[in-house]
Amino acid sequence: MISPVLANVYLHYVLDLWAEKIVRKRNRGAMVYMRYADDFVVGFEYGDDAEQFYRELSGRLSKFGLSMAEDKSAILLFSRCDVKGGGCFTFLGFEFYWGNTRHGKTTVKRRTSKKKFRASLANLKEWLGKNRSRPLKVLAMTLRRKFLGYFNYYGVIGNSDRLWRYWRESRRLIFKALNRRSQRNSYNWATFDQMWKTLAISGPKVIEKPYNQHHQ
Repeated sequence: MISPVLANVYLHYVLDLWAEKIVRKRNRGAMVYMRYADDFVVGFEYGDDAEQFYRELSGRLSKFGLSMAEDKSAILLFSRCDVKGGGCFTFLGFEFYWGNTRHGKTTVKRRTSKKKFRASLANLKEWLGKNRSRPLKVLAMTLRRKFLGYFNYYGVIGNSDRLWRYWRESRRLIFKALNRRSQRNSYNWATFDQMWKTLAISGPKVIEKPYNQHHQ
């Protein structure tokens, strides 16, 4: 796997320029192209444009000694005109899917991908196993940074359910880890909640602001 910096430089010539200078100009319809490092997604208005791009992609990459991750690459129907017949796709740790707003309008929504959700909890559990014997104040400092970083990234509109689920599951892992520091349990849930307040760890929060299309 190449680093994000090298990927941005190298794939600018391999994919970005090809997509913008050749693919976009020949398409019958509109195209949306987004890439971060070696992860990218391309949206097409017409299916035949998507199929042509997908057929040519392997050849384009092979010219530069690269190849696709076949298990992560596919053509997917994703249209507001056929929400039930379409699916969802994963990009940069989020699942993108169609859903309804509170006003009943169909829109694209995002939630933490199941894979990233499980990986985040697994990483926290591993870290707790290695550090649970450290002083509580020291643990609290790192936990605050971990929670803050997680919510800053995944705190997007529409993702509240997954944020709160992560919060509950993480607290459960921390509860178990602290009670393994000695042969006798240090906390029950009541005393754990009291102790938790002293840690000053912020709860789940959606930090993304609603997009105002009229704002310049």
